[in-house]
Amino acid sequence: MTQGSLAQWVVNAVDPLALARFWAFVIGGDVEARSDGWVVLHGAEGQPRLSFQPTPEAKARPNRVHADVVVDDLSASVRSVVGHGATPVGEVVTDEEGSFQVLRDPEGNEFCLVKPDADGF
Repeated sequence: MTQGSLAQWVVNAVDPLALARFWAFVIGGDVEARSDGWVVLHGAEGQPRLSFQPTPEAKARPNRVHADVVVDDLSASVRSVVGHGATPVGEVVTDEEGSFQVLRDPEGNEFCLVKPDADGF
């Protein structure tokens, strides 16, 4: 096999449009609702798109993969995404790479807001 390139991440969602709008708030981009029920979030140039596939089942287990979203102000960003439907999981963690907060999006998918230390992430 030759090396591939990442085209998109796909997230199963009970309400694809609502979840796409939440993620558009978190990372930016344009939401496109398709006639087949899928919703696509087109992000910045060079970034893979994020697609939301309709599924009747709610999330029941922890994610095997999660997104880390780099932010400038961790406290303000946590307050902002919580105001849009996210739920914090535990407390802020600080390690040798910086600080992060684990959260769940409105359908329970885990992600982290990350504030790297001065050396980067």
